[in-house]
Amino acid sequence: MAQEGYAAANGIGCLQDGKPPDETDNANYFCEYAFLYHQMDMLEDEHRTGSYFNAIAWNPDSFKDKVVLDVGAGSGILSIFAAKAGAKEVFAVEATDMAVRSRKIIQAQGLSHIIKVVQGTVETVTLPYMVDVIISEWMGYFLLRESMLDSVLIARDRFLKPGGALFPSHATLFLAPVGSAKACREKQQTFDGERQHFDDFNDAMTNYYGSDFSCMRGEFLEEQRKYYLQTGMFVNLTPKQLASGGSPLLEIDLLRITVEDLKDVEKPLTCSMRISKDTQLEGFTGYFNVMFRGSPQNPTKEVIELTTAPTAGTATHWGQQLFGFFPPLQAKSGDVLECRLRIKRQKKNHRLLQLEAAFTLGSEGNVREKREDTWYVD
Repeated sequence: MAQEGYAAANGIGCLQDGKPPDETDNANYFCEYAFLYHQMDMLEDEHRTGSYFNAIAWNPDSFKDKVVLDVGAGSGILSIFAAKAGAKEVFAVEATDMAVRSRKIIQAQGLSHIIKVVQGTVETVTLPYMVDVIISEWMGYFLLRESMLDSVLIARDRFLKPGGALFPSHATLFLAPVGSAKACREKQQTFDGERQHFDDFNDAMTNYYGSDFSCMRGEFLEEQRKYYLQTGMFVNLTPKQLASGGSPLLEIDLLRITVEDLKDVEKPLTCSMRISKDTQLEGFTGYFNVMFRGSPQNPTKEVIELTTAPTAGTATHWGQQLFGFFPPLQAKSGDVLECRLRIKRQKKNHRLLQLEAAFTLGSEGNVREKREDTWYVD
């Protein structure tokens, strides 16, 4: 393709704002990022903000005299880090009205001559030329919730020069079995209480109003089961609560993966977890790591890792996602918990996830327990 044709096809021309997200996507996702309290919550996460600062500030050669694109710039903090690391020019793309505030923040730092804030979705903005580096904080709960990685990959395909780098460059989603989890026991107790709640409700409707709602009991309990027993819980676990170390379920190289690959994560993912002690498995947890390695042509000198693994110290704002086994599985030291899992996007909101998983527990050649269910990351 001729350069002019390539540029036209990839939105290369005069710098232009893009379109806002559609009303539904704005209501479901983007709107919360327009509030300062939400931006502050993320900025105050020292693991998150500190890891990005270190990845950029400790690798100035990856940014010096480079053109940088910040996807989902929010407050503009990553753009500020890139500019201070020596970037020649930074395009900070932000879909929400936080773009107006980030312009003020960037101006207050004296960096408006380097950082240009572009308002609109990255799928619709126009940049004047290709970029050397893309930075973005796109990760959601269970790594993939929010589907923002789609936008980063679209930006990569539209704007990143051959040999360019993404920060972060790699991501890994882990699963680990959980032994003791008070949150799971509380969910079970609440669900059990809802059974009695419905029976009391139906008795009252029958006695006072002569209307029998018992035909709805099954549907009510199915509704409550999804809410209490099948929906992931935000938790901050400690390593002592795990029955084994985390096992990688999905590994992503951001230079290689495609949007279609992400949509096809429905294909089964598998991992094995060896149980380290006799215990009840009350659930399993999902968490992620991201790495800042640059690209083969522009590698970082200092490799930085941001982890959301269970910790005895200060947790990240992502915490972990906990999914319960109801009832718990009875595990012995040395057992292997095998997982076969599909990650799907929920039909009513593609930014939320649906997990279809099958677990087997036992020693080699002796499967003692099986569990299949669907869990949701809302």
